Amino acid sequence: MEQIGIGSSGIKTSRIGLGTWAIGGWMWGGADEKQAIDTIRSAVERGVTLIDTAPVYGFGRSEEIVGKALKEGGLRDKAQIATKAGLYWTDGKVFRDSRPARLRTEVEDSLRRLQTDVIDVYQIHWPDLETSFEETARVLEDLRNAGKIRSIGVSNFSPAQMDAFRSAARLDAVQPPYNLFEREIEADVLPYSDRTGLTVLSYGAICRGLLSGKIDEKTTWQGDDLRKIDPKFSGSRFAEYLAAVRALDALAKERFGKSVLALAVRWVLDKGPTVALWGARRPDQLDGVEDVFGWKLDEQTMKDIDDILNKHISSPIAPTYMAPPDRRPA
Repeated sequence: MEQIGIGSSGIKTSRIGLGTWAIGGWMWGGADEKQAIDTIRSAVERGVTLIDTAPVYGFGRSEEIVGKALKEGGLRDKAQIATKAGLYWTDGKVFRDSRPARLRTEVEDSLRRLQTDVIDVYQIHWPDLETSFEETARVLEDLRNAGKIRSIGVSNFSPAQMDAFRSAARLDAVQPPYNLFEREIEADVLPYSDRTGLTVLSYGAICRGLLSGKIDEKTTWQGDDLRKIDPKFSGSRFAEYLAAVRALDALAKERFGKSVLALAVRWVLDKGPTVALWGARRPDQLDGVEDVFGWKLDEQTMKDIDDILNKHISSPIAPTYMAPPDRRPA
Protein backbone atom coordinates (compact mmCIF):
# COMPACT_ATOMS: atom_id res chain seq x y z
CA MET A 1 0.00 0.00 0.00
CA GLU A 2 1.42 3.37 -1.01
CA GLN A 3 1.48 6.08 1.66
CA ILE A 4 1.09 9.85 1.51
CA GLY A 5 1.30 12.73 3.96
CA ILE A 6 -1.74 14.90 4.69
CA GLY A 7 -0.43 18.35 3.81
CA SER A 8 2.12 19.51 6.37
CA SER A 9 0.27 17.95 9.32
CA GLY A 10 2.72 15.09 9.83
CA ILE A 11 -0.09 12.56 9.37
CA LYS A 12 0.73 9.63 7.07
CA THR A 13 -2.05 7.61 5.51
CA SER A 14 -2.79 5.11 2.77
CA ARG A 15 -3.27 6.37 -0.79
CA ILE A 16 -6.55 4.50 -0.96
CA GLY A 17 -9.16 5.56 1.58
CA LEU A 18 -12.46 3.90 2.40
CA GLY A 19 -15.43 6.09 1.49
CA THR A 20 -18.37 5.40 3.82
CA TRP A 21 -21.27 7.38 2.37
CA ALA A 22 -22.93 4.13 1.24
CA ILE A 23 -22.34 2.58 4.67
CA GLY A 24 -24.64 5.24 6.14
CA GLY A 25 -27.41 3.99 3.84
CA TRP A 26 -28.86 7.36 2.90
CA MET A 27 -29.07 7.87 -0.89
CA TRP A 28 -27.65 4.37 -1.46
CA GLY A 29 -30.73 2.22 -0.92
CA GLY A 30 -29.89 1.30 2.68
CA ALA A 31 -27.05 -0.67 4.25
CA ASP A 32 -26.50 -3.63 6.60
CA GLU A 33 -24.63 -2.81 9.82
CA LYS A 34 -22.79 -6.12 10.16
CA GLN A 35 -21.64 -5.99 6.55
CA ALA A 36 -20.58 -2.38 7.03
CA ILE A 37 -18.49 -3.20 10.11
CA ASP A 38 -16.93 -6.16 8.33
CA THR A 39 -16.11 -3.86 5.39
CA ILE A 40 -14.31 -1.32 7.58
CA ARG A 41 -12.30 -4.00 9.33
CA SER A 42 -11.49 -5.68 6.02
CA ALA A 43 -10.27 -2.35 4.64
CA VAL A 44 -7.82 -1.88 7.52
CA GLU A 45 -6.60 -5.47 7.16
CA ARG A 46 -5.87 -4.75 3.47
CA GLY A 47 -3.80 -1.69 4.39
CA VAL A 48 -6.49 0.93 3.77
CA THR A 49 -6.01 3.09 6.86
CA LEU A 50 -7.89 6.30 5.92
CA ILE A 51 -11.60 6.03 6.72
CA ASP A 52 -13.61 8.96 5.33
CA THR A 53 -17.06 9.66 6.74
CA ALA A 54 -19.43 12.55 7.54
CA PRO A 55 -22.36 13.27 9.88
CA VAL A 56 -24.73 13.68 6.93
CA TYR A 57 -24.00 10.14 5.68
CA GLY A 58 -27.09 8.48 7.11
CA PHE A 59 -27.62 11.42 9.50
CA GLY A 60 -25.04 10.20 11.98
CA ARG A 61 -25.28 6.51 11.12
CA SER A 62 -22.06 6.23 9.12
CA GLU A 63 -20.01 7.86 11.89
CA GLU A 64 -21.57 5.54 14.48
CA ILE A 65 -20.71 2.46 12.44
CA VAL A 66 -17.14 3.67 11.80
CA GLY A 67 -16.68 4.33 15.52
CA LYS A 68 -18.07 0.95 16.50
CA ALA A 69 -16.00 -0.96 13.94
CA LEU A 70 -12.73 0.68 14.98
CA LYS A 71 -13.31 0.73 18.74
CA GLU A 72 -14.66 -2.79 19.18
CA GLY A 73 -12.15 -4.18 16.69
CA GLY A 74 -9.22 -2.53 18.49
CA LEU A 75 -8.29 -0.76 15.27
CA ARG A 76 -8.41 2.92 16.20
CA ASP A 77 -4.63 3.27 16.43
CA LYS A 78 -4.25 1.65 13.00
CA ALA A 79 -6.58 4.03 11.15
CA GLN A 80 -6.90 7.72 10.38
CA ILE A 81 -10.44 9.09 10.61
CA ALA A 82 -11.50 11.86 8.25
CA THR A 83 -14.92 13.36 8.87
CA LYS A 84 -16.70 16.60 8.04
CA ALA A 85 -18.83 19.44 9.36
CA GLY A 86 -20.86 22.33 8.02
CA LEU A 87 -24.09 20.63 6.95
CA TYR A 88 -27.31 20.25 8.89
CA TRP A 89 -30.46 18.40 8.05
CA THR A 90 -34.15 18.71 8.74
CA ASP A 91 -36.94 16.47 7.42
CA GLY A 92 -34.42 14.68 5.22
CA LYS A 93 -33.28 17.91 3.55
CA VAL A 94 -29.68 19.08 3.83
CA PHE A 95 -28.41 22.66 4.10
CA ARG A 96 -25.02 24.32 4.52
CA ASP A 97 -24.14 25.88 7.89
CA SER A 98 -20.55 26.59 8.94
CA ARG A 99 -21.30 29.15 11.63
CA PRO A 100 -19.01 28.86 14.68
CA ALA A 101 -21.67 27.62 17.11
CA ARG A 102 -22.73 24.94 14.66
CA LEU A 103 -19.15 23.72 14.16
CA ARG A 104 -18.43 23.58 17.90
CA THR A 105 -21.53 21.44 18.41
CA GLU A 106 -20.79 19.24 15.42
CA VAL A 107 -17.27 18.33 16.48
CA GLU A 108 -18.48 17.11 19.88
CA ASP A 109 -21.25 15.08 18.25
CA SER A 110 -18.77 13.52 15.81
CA LEU A 111 -16.26 12.67 18.55
CA ARG A 112 -19.03 10.94 20.49
CA ARG A 113 -20.35 8.97 17.51
CA LEU A 114 -16.84 8.01 16.41
CA GLN A 115 -15.89 6.94 19.96
CA THR A 116 -12.58 8.78 19.75
CA ASP A 117 -10.76 11.63 21.47
CA VAL A 118 -9.41 13.20 18.29
CA ILE A 119 -10.35 13.42 14.60
CA ASP A 120 -7.39 13.09 12.24
CA VAL A 121 -8.75 15.14 9.32
CA TYR A 122 -11.65 17.53 9.94
CA GLN A 123 -13.20 19.00 6.80
CA ILE A 124 -15.82 21.60 5.95
CA HIS A 125 -18.19 19.59 3.76
CA TRP A 126 -19.46 22.35 1.42
CA PRO A 127 -18.67 26.08 1.32
CA ASP A 128 -21.21 28.07 3.32
CA LEU A 129 -21.69 31.27 1.32
CA GLU A 130 -23.46 33.01 4.21
CA THR A 131 -20.57 32.66 6.66
CA SER A 132 -17.12 34.12 6.07
CA PHE A 133 -14.51 31.50 5.30
CA GLU A 134 -12.07 33.23 7.67
CA GLU A 135 -14.53 32.91 10.55
CA THR A 136 -15.05 29.22 9.83
CA ALA A 137 -11.29 28.65 9.53
CA ARG A 138 -10.58 30.28 12.88
CA VAL A 139 -12.96 27.87 14.63
CA LEU A 140 -11.20 24.87 13.13
CA GLU A 141 -7.81 26.32 14.06
CA ASP A 142 -9.07 26.63 17.63
CA LEU A 143 -10.22 23.00 17.57
CA ARG A 144 -6.79 21.91 16.36
CA ASN A 145 -5.06 23.91 19.08
CA ALA A 146 -7.41 22.31 21.62
CA GLY A 147 -6.35 18.84 20.46
CA LYS A 148 -9.78 17.82 19.18
CA ILE A 149 -8.61 17.57 15.55
CA ARG A 150 -5.19 16.94 14.03
CA SER A 151 -5.52 18.53 10.59
CA ILE A 152 -7.94 20.69 8.61
CA GLY A 153 -9.50 20.12 5.21
CA VAL A 154 -12.25 21.49 3.00
CA SER A 155 -14.48 19.74 0.49
CA ASN A 156 -15.96 21.11 -2.74
CA PHE A 157 -14.13 24.46 -2.33
CA SER A 158 -12.75 26.54 -5.18
CA PRO A 159 -9.20 27.93 -5.11
CA ALA A 160 -10.50 31.42 -4.29
CA GLN A 161 -12.50 30.04 -1.38
CA MET A 162 -9.47 28.11 -0.17
CA ASP A 163 -7.35 31.27 -0.36
CA ALA A 164 -9.79 33.04 1.96
CA PHE A 165 -9.86 30.06 4.29
CA ARG A 166 -6.07 29.74 4.38
CA SER A 167 -5.71 33.36 5.48
CA ALA A 168 -7.00 32.31 8.92
CA ALA A 169 -5.92 28.66 9.32
CA ARG A 170 -3.42 26.15 8.00
CA LEU A 171 -5.12 23.99 5.42
CA ASP A 172 -3.81 20.48 4.76
CA ALA A 173 -6.34 18.78 2.49
CA VAL A 174 -9.10 19.34 -0.03
CA GLN A 175 -11.75 16.80 -1.02
CA PRO A 176 -13.26 17.26 -4.50
CA PRO A 177 -15.00 14.81 -6.82
CA TYR A 178 -12.40 13.33 -9.16
CA ASN A 179 -12.32 10.30 -11.40
CA LEU A 180 -11.79 9.39 -15.04
CA PHE A 181 -15.24 10.72 -15.93
CA GLU A 182 -15.43 13.78 -13.62
CA ARG A 183 -12.29 15.83 -14.23
CA GLU A 184 -13.31 19.44 -13.63
CA ILE A 185 -10.67 19.95 -10.91
CA GLU A 186 -7.86 19.58 -13.45
CA ALA A 187 -8.52 23.18 -14.47
CA ASP A 188 -8.16 24.68 -10.99
CA VAL A 189 -8.21 22.66 -7.75
CA LEU A 190 -5.62 20.06 -8.75
CA PRO A 191 -2.89 22.51 -9.86
CA TYR A 192 -3.74 24.73 -6.88
CA SER A 193 -3.24 21.80 -4.51
CA ASP A 194 0.06 20.87 -6.11
CA ARG A 195 1.25 24.45 -5.82
CA THR A 196 0.18 24.97 -2.20
CA GLY A 197 1.06 21.56 -0.75
CA LEU A 198 -2.48 20.29 -0.18
CA THR A 199 -3.32 16.60 -0.32
CA VAL A 200 -6.29 15.84 -2.57
CA LEU A 201 -8.77 13.31 -1.15
CA SER A 202 -10.57 12.37 -4.35
CA TYR A 203 -14.13 11.29 -3.71
CA GLY A 204 -16.05 9.21 -6.22
CA ALA A 205 -12.83 7.65 -7.54
CA ILE A 206 -14.86 4.77 -9.00
CA CYS A 207 -17.66 7.14 -10.08
CA ARG A 208 -20.36 5.54 -7.92
CA GLY A 209 -19.47 2.07 -9.15
CA LEU A 210 -19.53 2.94 -12.84
CA LEU A 211 -15.80 2.25 -13.14
CA SER A 212 -15.96 -1.00 -11.18
CA GLY A 213 -16.69 -3.01 -14.31
CA LYS A 214 -19.61 -4.66 -12.52
CA ILE A 215 -22.43 -2.47 -13.85
CA ASP A 216 -24.21 -3.18 -17.12
CA GLU A 217 -27.42 -2.24 -18.97
CA LYS A 218 -29.49 -4.56 -16.75
CA THR A 219 -28.34 -3.07 -13.45
CA THR A 220 -31.11 -1.38 -11.45
CA TRP A 221 -31.10 0.90 -8.40
CA GLN A 222 -33.21 0.41 -5.29
CA GLY A 223 -34.84 2.76 -2.78
CA ASP A 224 -33.30 6.23 -2.57
CA ASP A 225 -30.14 5.28 -4.47
CA LEU A 226 -28.36 8.40 -5.76
CA ARG A 227 -27.83 6.79 -9.15
CA LYS A 228 -31.54 7.21 -9.88
CA ILE A 229 -30.88 10.95 -10.30
CA ASP A 230 -27.34 10.82 -11.70
CA PRO A 231 -27.72 11.47 -15.46
CA LYS A 232 -24.79 9.16 -16.19
CA PHE A 233 -26.91 6.16 -15.16
CA SER A 234 -29.90 6.56 -17.45
CA GLY A 235 -30.84 6.69 -21.11
CA SER A 236 -28.39 7.24 -23.94
CA ARG A 237 -25.83 8.76 -21.56
CA PHE A 238 -25.68 5.49 -19.62
CA ALA A 239 -24.98 3.62 -22.85
CA GLU A 240 -22.14 6.02 -23.68
CA TYR A 241 -20.49 5.64 -20.30
CA LEU A 242 -20.82 1.85 -20.39
CA ALA A 243 -19.21 1.77 -23.82
CA ALA A 244 -16.31 3.82 -22.46
CA VAL A 245 -15.95 1.45 -19.49
CA ARG A 246 -15.77 -1.55 -21.80
CA ALA A 247 -13.10 0.11 -23.94
CA LEU A 248 -11.11 1.10 -20.84
CA ASP A 249 -11.37 -2.44 -19.52
CA ALA A 250 -10.01 -3.82 -22.78
CA LEU A 251 -7.11 -1.36 -22.63
CA ALA A 252 -6.31 -2.27 -19.02
CA LYS A 253 -6.32 -6.00 -19.73
CA GLU A 254 -4.31 -5.80 -22.94
CA ARG A 255 -1.62 -3.42 -21.69
CA PHE A 256 -1.31 -4.26 -18.01
CA GLY A 257 -3.25 -7.44 -17.32
CA LYS A 258 -5.44 -5.38 -14.96
CA SER A 259 -9.15 -4.60 -14.58
CA VAL A 260 -10.81 -1.31 -15.43
CA LEU A 261 -11.26 -0.83 -11.68
CA ALA A 262 -7.50 -0.99 -11.07
CA LEU A 263 -6.90 1.28 -14.06
CA ALA A 264 -9.38 3.89 -12.79
CA VAL A 265 -7.88 4.05 -9.31
CA ARG A 266 -4.29 4.00 -10.58
CA TRP A 267 -5.22 6.90 -12.88
CA VAL A 268 -6.32 9.00 -9.90
CA LEU A 269 -3.12 8.20 -7.98
CA ASP A 270 -0.92 9.11 -10.94
CA LYS A 271 -2.55 12.50 -11.39
CA GLY A 272 -1.05 14.33 -8.40
CA PRO A 273 -0.79 14.45 -4.59
CA THR A 274 -3.92 12.33 -4.35
CA VAL A 275 -5.76 9.79 -2.24
CA ALA A 276 -8.46 7.77 -4.01
CA LEU A 277 -11.57 7.31 -1.88
CA TRP A 278 -12.97 3.85 -2.68
CA GLY A 279 -16.61 3.50 -1.68
CA ALA A 280 -17.73 0.11 -0.38
CA ARG A 281 -20.36 -1.36 1.92
CA ARG A 282 -19.46 -5.06 1.61
CA PRO A 283 -16.00 -6.62 2.06
CA ASP A 284 -16.04 -8.15 -1.42
CA GLN A 285 -16.37 -4.65 -2.91
CA LEU A 286 -12.77 -4.09 -1.77
CA ASP A 287 -11.48 -6.98 -3.84
CA GLY A 288 -8.85 -5.68 -6.24
CA VAL A 289 -7.25 -3.11 -3.91
CA GLU A 290 -3.94 -4.96 -4.17
CA ASP A 291 -4.02 -4.70 -7.99
CA VAL A 292 -3.64 -0.92 -7.88
CA PHE A 293 -0.04 -0.90 -6.69
CA GLY A 294 3.36 -1.74 -8.15
CA TRP A 295 2.80 -0.12 -11.54
CA LYS A 296 2.07 3.28 -13.09
CA LEU A 297 0.40 4.67 -16.18
CA ASP A 298 2.77 5.90 -18.87
CA GLU A 299 2.24 9.00 -21.00
CA GLN A 300 0.93 7.01 -23.97
CA THR A 301 -1.66 5.23 -21.83
CA MET A 302 -2.85 8.55 -20.43
CA LYS A 303 -3.34 9.77 -23.99
CA ASP A 304 -5.11 6.56 -25.01
CA ILE A 305 -7.50 6.92 -22.07
CA ASP A 306 -8.34 10.45 -23.18
CA ASP A 307 -8.94 9.23 -26.71
CA ILE A 308 -11.37 6.57 -25.45
CA LEU A 309 -13.34 9.12 -23.48
CA ASN A 310 -13.48 11.54 -26.40
CA LYS A 311 -14.66 8.77 -28.71
CA HIS A 312 -17.47 7.39 -26.55
CA ILE A 313 -18.75 10.28 -24.39
CA SER A 314 -20.40 13.06 -26.36
CA SER A 315 -20.75 15.51 -23.47
CA PRO A 316 -19.26 14.73 -20.04
CA ILE A 317 -21.58 15.21 -17.06
CA ALA A 318 -20.22 17.05 -14.02
CA PRO A 319 -21.36 16.00 -10.51
CA THR A 320 -22.92 19.40 -9.73
CA TYR A 321 -26.37 17.84 -9.16
CA MET A 322 -25.09 16.55 -5.79
CA ALA A 323 -24.61 20.00 -4.28
CA PRO A 324 -26.91 20.98 -1.38
CA PRO A 325 -28.64 24.40 -1.53
CA ASP A 326 -26.15 27.22 -1.06
CA ARG A 327 -28.52 29.26 1.10
CA ARG A 328 -30.20 28.42 4.39
CA PRO A 329 -34.02 28.49 4.52
CA ALA A 330 -35.47 31.84 5.51
